[in-house]
Amino acid sequence: MKINIVLINPWIYDFAAYDFWMKPLGLLYIASVLRQNGHHVSLIDCVNSFHPLLKIEHKVKLFPRRSSGHGKLPRETIPKPHPLREINRNYYRYGITANIFMKALKSLTRPDLVLVTSMMTYWYPGVFDVISLIKHVYPGIPVILGGVYVTLCPEHASLSGADFTVSGEGEKIIPAIVKELFGIEPLFAPDTSNLNGLPYPAFDLLPIKDQVPILTSRGCPYACSYCASHRLNKYFRRRDPLHVVDEISFWHKNLGVKHFSFYDDALLVNAEEVAIPMLEELIKRKLPCHYHCPNGLHLRDVSEKLSRLMYRAGFKTIRFGFESSHEFTQITTGGKVNNEQFKIAVSHLRKAGYKSEDIGVYLLCGLPGQDAREVRDSIHYVQSCGARPIIAEYSPIPGTALWDSAVSHSPFNIEREPLFHNNSLLPCQSEKLTYDTYQELKLMTRIHS
Repeated sequence: MKINIVLINPWIYDFAAYDFWMKPLGLLYIASVLRQNGHHVSLIDCVNSFHPLLKIEHKVKLFPRRSSGHGKLPRETIPKPHPLREINRNYYRYGITANIFMKALKSLTRPDLVLVTSMMTYWYPGVFDVISLIKHVYPGIPVILGGVYVTLCPEHASLSGADFTVSGEGEKIIPAIVKELFGIEPLFAPDTSNLNGLPYPAFDLLPIKDQVPILTSRGCPYACSYCASHRLNKYFRRRDPLHVVDEISFWHKNLGVKHFSFYDDALLVNAEEVAIPMLEELIKRKLPCHYHCPNGLHLRDVSEKLSRLMYRAGFKTIRFGFESSHEFTQITTGGKVNNEQFKIAVSHLRKAGYKSEDIGVYLLCGLPGQDAREVRDSIHYVQSCGARPIIAEYSPIPGTALWDSAVSHSPFNIEREPLFHNNSLLPCQSEKLTYDTYQELKLMTRIHS
């Protein structure tokens, strides 16, 4: 028996958003699993910058896109949710309009099942609106909601209007729900402990294939106090590096993709196991492609050899997680890297051919109890080593080691309202680090970059 399943990537509702090589990768993995089980799948991507009808929507502001697959998203001003009413900033819907979404919904063959994904906890208003419209157009059709928001805030997600909520990896859970709803025994139930056994994501469903994301691993070997990786993935698994290159070659050959983004932070961990064999194979195959790492790679394993291979293989956008130059913060947040290791890594990257502006380094701003001096010191240290500091505003995440401290420090009710997790608000701002001071710190990175 074959059923018709629609997958939906909801809007982003926020004060600010930028497409740093974003694609609904988890949803597209599930789409491939459903296909292998014989079902028909289709996709509505609400964060679609290229929809032709956007050009005739007068309320939407459009922006030019970068050929490498990132850029500003189309946006329209919408009313702020009630909890954010006092924030003196415009609030936007990013992506297609509600009218375009409704036309897309109504143009479909009536679905038997709808899957909706989610990302940031504070983007839930867009998720709720999408589910409400689905229920209006297709009453009685079951809706499953999964993704990051559901995994981190399962109780709050129960208010979404979805019929089922799925936490964690959905590749195994969704076929089981299909069996429960329709009595269809799954033909293929993937073993997510073996990432090499997963089918390639259904990138052919994307409206534009300007770039596609690649995962070499799930989970993380570190347990940083601010990060939810351990909640989203229980343990660390890696793919065979040659399988990764095979996938890159496949998408380049079959879809003409020339830009690839790596989503996993742990790409360079124990580089001899995955990163170096992968880079050597990419160089060997001479693929005319460019690679981008926007998420914040680990610096500890950056050697002279690894730096040289990254440069030769075509890694253009490289971003690293450093967090702070203060030793206490480095130790208490996870101990990934210290100042000396950072300095040596940047030196290797510079010798390999990367310029200072190419080496982006994320510094956390707004940690519970953090003062402005620490962030200022960190900016100066990164610049003195020959790299480019990038302010990464801290967002409190339920279930992380820093959560309780964030709850006690935040002037917002982050415990009950996920909208206050929004990093744009600087949720743990205080007299030590005010919102105005944060703006001054951001200006420091722009002036000296």
